[in-house]
Amino acid sequence: MRRLANLVLLLVAVAFCYGLQMSKPHYADLIGPIPVRGKVGDTVIGRSFEARAEKVEFARNLKADRFGETKVLTTGGVWAVVTVEFAARDASTVVSTASWRGPTGLTYDQTERLSFTNSGFLPVNVDPGLPRKARLVFEVRPEEIGNATVLISSKLLSALDSQAEISVGPVAALFDGMPVGTVDTLDLTQPLDGLPK
Repeated sequence: MRRLANLVLLLVAVAFCYGLQMSKPHYADLIGPIPVRGKVGDTVIGRSFEARAEKVEFARNLKADRFGETKVLTTGGVWAVVTVEFAARDASTVVSTASWRGPTGLTYDQTERLSFTNSGFLPVNVDPGLPRKARLVFEVRPEEIGNATVLISSKLLSALDSQAEISVGPVAALFDGMPVGTVDTLDLTQPLDGLPK
């Protein structure tokens, strides 16, 4: 009888611990980034920086300069290019990471295929009173375009820091699955306003 009572008590303790584990937030959620939400055109105000996504463009190919030579980058999906204006709040800061989270939850980090370009891409240094524009460039599957969210952080691990979450909203698709307004080649050799070529 005593063994049966101990076994029942053990099963109750296991069930209780399992219930606590499933009902409580995970540690990563407790120390994760603090979302600050908005949509394209809104100014999203975080702890150290502000971000305003001005436009989102889609392309099958990108044209970029590489050491004075023009290069065309292709992709198996679609290029999503988000032009964002950043501003520092109280002190100089660096905005260094961006991701594209699709409607299914898949997350695409900003492409590293443009690392040879040094102007107009992350990381961006911003000072108070001196806003700067940057392009966030992602290689995305076409079905991950509509109702996506652009995630922007000042550092790679933004634990307990604000993270801008900019909603792209619904995007209509063409017969081939590409988003409406997709251009064949988007020219990234053109400078952004206020940035040298």
